[in-house]
Amino acid sequence: MSNALSDTFVDLRLTKRKALIPFLTADFPSRRGFAAAVDAVCESGADILEIGFPHSDPLADGPVIQRSSAQAMRNGFTVERAFGEIETFAARISIPIVIMCYSNLIHRAGARAFVNRCSDSGVSGLIVPDMIIEESATLRQFCKERDISFINLVAPTTPRRRARYIAGTGAGFIYLVSVAGTTGARSRFNDGIRNLAKELRQASDLPLCVGFGISSVETAREAAAIGDGVILGSKLIELIESDNGKGRYPRLRSFLRNISKALGGNL
Repeated sequence: MSNALSDTFVDLRLTKRKALIPFLTADFPSRRGFAAAVDAVCESGADILEIGFPHSDPLADGPVIQRSSAQAMRNGFTVERAFGEIETFAARISIPIVIMCYSNLIHRAGARAFVNRCSDSGVSGLIVPDMIIEESATLRQFCKERDISFINLVAPTTPRRRARYIAGTGAGFIYLVSVAGTTGARSRFNDGIRNLAKELRQASDLPLCVGFGISSVETAREAAAIGDGVILGSKLIELIESDNGKGRYPRLRSFLRNISKALGGNL
């Protein structure tokens, strides 16, 4: 079964580019500011947009994204409001949207109802960082029925046999966590990431996208040499904070255009 994510990676392979995947926190820095940030990343070379639903205890996130989540919740974030915003975005942007959401928000809504809402809103993929593979079978099935890619994460600390199994059960792409720890800028990757990437490619034909710790053109190039796409989050949140009040987010746009060019884009 094909969806917008798989079609995007086919197009990227044909043009010999790597996917640029920006992460934004829903309703950060404000509801209006979030919509402006979506426009900024989509106009600056993004191939896939990842939207994080704020959470009071985001265990996979470092201090920068934790800060953005806290601000979003102060702004009145709700899951239903976020889906309404995503539905508006999906109607006017041409790239796939992926949601990153912690499991208790899904359980509270009901797994099938949550997946149906994803589908109705135009979401192409779902990432649930605190749901282990043994607990995700039902949710993965619901996603499959609605043509939504359930995207699995693999970390450097994941035992190799388990990593291969996880890689073989996902969809859309494999999210390769580049560091042992939470999100946030790093100056270099774990030395074992390249070997892990090779093993994952042997276990799955899915594209491999590298995230956590990417904060510069240099680290983006390093990640692109390992995988098929690059995911950036904390650095973008910092740029949004520094650009807040400047409307069109000039620093965010400039940074992403440079990253896009480094990944083979032609902006």
